[in-house]
Amino acid sequence: MKRLMRTSVVLGAILIPGLVACSGPTDKPAVAVVQTDTAKIFAAAFPDLEGKPQPLKQWQGKVLVLNFWAPWCPPCRAEIPDFIRLQEQYRAQGVIFVGLALDQKDKVQAFSDEMGINYPILLGENDAAELGKLAGNRLGGLPFTAIFSRKGAIVYTVSGELKREQLEATLKGLI
Repeated sequence: MKRLMRTSVVLGAILIPGLVACSGPTDKPAVAVVQTDTAKIFAAAFPDLEGKPQPLKQWQGKVLVLNFWAPWCPPCRAEIPDFIRLQEQYRAQGVIFVGLALDQKDKVQAFSDEMGINYPILLGENDAAELGKLAGNRLGGLPFTAIFSRKGAIVYTVSGELKREQLEATLKGLI
């Protein structure tokens, strides 16, 4: 029973019933390499916090860390300080973090300002949840992170909180 509890995903607050849930802490997040048509992912565009559409294709050729999150999600909030530090550390080496938020603009803006997020934040809501499925987020849980190589292939995905050690090891292997 204890082992089952450790490996299971705890579903918390629901943003879109039956579609997006917040994955609580687990000993090991679900990790997978996803075979998908990334052309559809890079064809997507979402508005930034100023309302300007931002196509994901602008980040092709970089190591892209695409994080699906919401400000109300505790594991999402927990991993963002590491994302901020790692964005600063690896920016010059061609790493770009992009946060794709599934919440209302005012809430996302307030949280982004409070945390001092130093990477692009896009507003996705329902469309972001659909894009997450294309990237391998079959359950629709948050947070969900997909890491893309410079060639545009998904090389790593994590459902649940992404720990700095895991992320940094993956980034070092890609830069």
